[in-house]
Amino acid sequence: MFSSLADKLQNTLRQLRGKGKLNEKDVDAALREIRLALLEADVNFKVVKDFIGAIRERVVGQEVMSSLTPGHQVVKIVNEEMTSLMGGKQSSLIHSGKGPTKILIIGLQGSGKTTTAVKLAAHLRRSDRRSLLVAADTYRPGAIQQLQVLSESIGEQTYSNSNAAPVDICREGLQLATRDGFDAVIFDTAGRLHIDDEMMAELAAIKKTIDPDEVLLVVDAMTGQDAVNAASSFNEAIGLSGVILTKLDGDSRGGAALSVRAVTGCPIKFSGIGEKVEALEPFHPDRMASRILGMGDVLSLIEKVEAVVDKSKARELEQKLRKQQFTLDDFRDQLTQLRSMGSLEEILNMIPGGGNIPKEVKQMSLNENNFKRVEAIIGSMTKNERQEPSLLNSSRRRRIATGSGATVPDVNRLLNQFAQMQKMFKQVGSPETKAQFKKLKKVKKGFPF
Repeated sequence: MFSSLADKLQNTLRQLRGKGKLNEKDVDAALREIRLALLEADVNFKVVKDFIGAIRERVVGQEVMSSLTPGHQVVKIVNEEMTSLMGGKQSSLIHSGKGPTKILIIGLQGSGKTTTAVKLAAHLRRSDRRSLLVAADTYRPGAIQQLQVLSESIGEQTYSNSNAAPVDICREGLQLATRDGFDAVIFDTAGRLHIDDEMMAELAAIKKTIDPDEVLLVVDAMTGQDAVNAASSFNEAIGLSGVILTKLDGDSRGGAALSVRAVTGCPIKFSGIGEKVEALEPFHPDRMASRILGMGDVLSLIEKVEAVVDKSKARELEQKLRKQQFTLDDFRDQLTQLRSMGSLEEILNMIPGGGNIPKEVKQMSLNENNFKRVEAIIGSMTKNERQEPSLLNSSRRRRIATGSGATVPDVNRLLNQFAQMQKMFKQVGSPETKAQFKKLKKVKKGFPF
């Protein structure tokens, strides 16, 4: 996510942090590098100009220049200004006080509207809110079927009528949602390859008919400044309440995320971070700024863990660890839960300082094929072997390597790593460590978490 922009900004700010004193020449040199990095990321040039001006006004003053840690003060200012640039604080969905919440999804063709509509329904479902998805795209072949298939995968209902006009389909869908007591109704409308009067007129008619609580524009973050231009046009013609950025997990340069709020005045409400229906998360400007600047995003990481971890399995694992009964089956379960949290490189970037790990090291240690190989090796063992790895003599290891498509050194490496983990868990269960944990619990009472 924004890897090129993040690398350049972090390198520039790292140089500032290494200086004991700053002068205006140092500040100007750093701001020049930040300006170039933002322009290369396809951030709107007016936004860049205002952003750099705001930072310089705050940095070039006695408070920062005479500070004992001027470099850290500059990083703090850049973080605050970037957070402000992207909206300052999270903008939540507007919920209807009466009847179902009406959400109109619009955008250009290819931006991912249909998938995003289902992702949004899945997001609401996690809060126990039922959604009706209305298939109002009667132009793109397969659009209705795609919505139906994706909706069924998350257990939600779709309304469609291929013989009616989009305005009528939306009216009928709203009536059905109201009658059957749905919490929300999401309208998936048609997109075009470019903005035209016909499309705008149809969207305006739909908006007038259903009077939506939210008009959300789906924009492809990979398109950079084009996404911002499209958002401006849609906002002027239809009126938006928010934006959803898709494909933020791809090789997006960051221009759309950093420009769209300042140019349109519309908040970014969600970001798409993958292809799965669960891969949609609320957009937090402060957390995004921290990720870009390499400061981590611990809150989002905690939320990911809470969403993925099976609490009953976690309690069961805790008991096993206390009794020092951690097995290869448990190791595989933990690996599966870790992988379900998404990109492992993205998880590392959420940890403060994790973004500074060299890419070569990340690619070596976080290669997805390595995890698949580990799962295949464990899956090729018998139940008794997974419970008692000491049974694995040389002939059994050769059999497991053949059955999993791995090599005997791969099997040996896995078993050595598992043995090290068991040794670590034994230390955790020792009386000395337990005594330390008791002390930590007393200290923790003074913290708000």
